[in-house]
Amino acid sequence: MTAEARRSPVIDLNVDAGESFGAYRIGADEEIVPLATSVNVACGLHGGDPLVMRRTVRLAASHGAAVGAHPGYPDLQGFGRRGMAIPPEELVQILLYQIGALAAI
Repeated sequence: MTAEARRSPVIDLNVDAGESFGAYRIGADEEIVPLATSVNVACGLHGGDPLVMRRTVRLAASHGAAVGAHPGYPDLQGFGRRGMAIPPEELVQILLYQIGALAAI
């Protein structure tokens, strides 16, 4: 590594995106994703749906951004922000379901 590289910090501009669903547009993905280096894609339970997930992954890839999962509680109406008493074993399955959905897309 060069001396200049050691002095230059690397900054990951990470955004949550893909939270729109159906007829509802949430956020400004088309404007913010081109500026990001990594994108967390909503996986369908707190926001997002399969079509939005696919569109968001393609948008991120077209700008060279890394893609990661943005899982949430199964709370579309509350945008994943309401407290939920979910047993740990069920929560693990909810996470696997969402991460698997994104991986499939």
